[in-house]
Amino acid sequence: MAENPSNSNKIQETVGVVASSRGNKTCVVLVERVTSHPMYGKILRRHTRLAVHDPQNTAAAGDTVAIVPCRPISKQKHYRLVRVVKRATLAQQQAQQQASAPQA
Repeated sequence: MAENPSNSNKIQETVGVVASSRGNKTCVVLVERVTSHPMYGKILRRHTRLAVHDPQNTAAAGDTVAIVPCRPISKQKHYRLVRVVKRATLAQQQAQQQASAPQA
């Protein structure tokens, strides 16, 4: 019996925002999720920072990217970049650079 090819071997893509792209072939992606508090029901926003393998260094800070899990590439990198979904605007990139610059 033939299986539906659209459902077989489908890897779950995760979408997040690049927080840092300082490392060579590495970027840090913030994946945000929304959960409900188990007792009080308040909506909580949680985030996870994931180290992502970016072989061409295509992602910049502020970009929205799609990532998928893969084999362990290093101690912390277990995800790889699939594509850049949306580029950050120039104003967003400059604001993030100023925020990360050391204060004198």
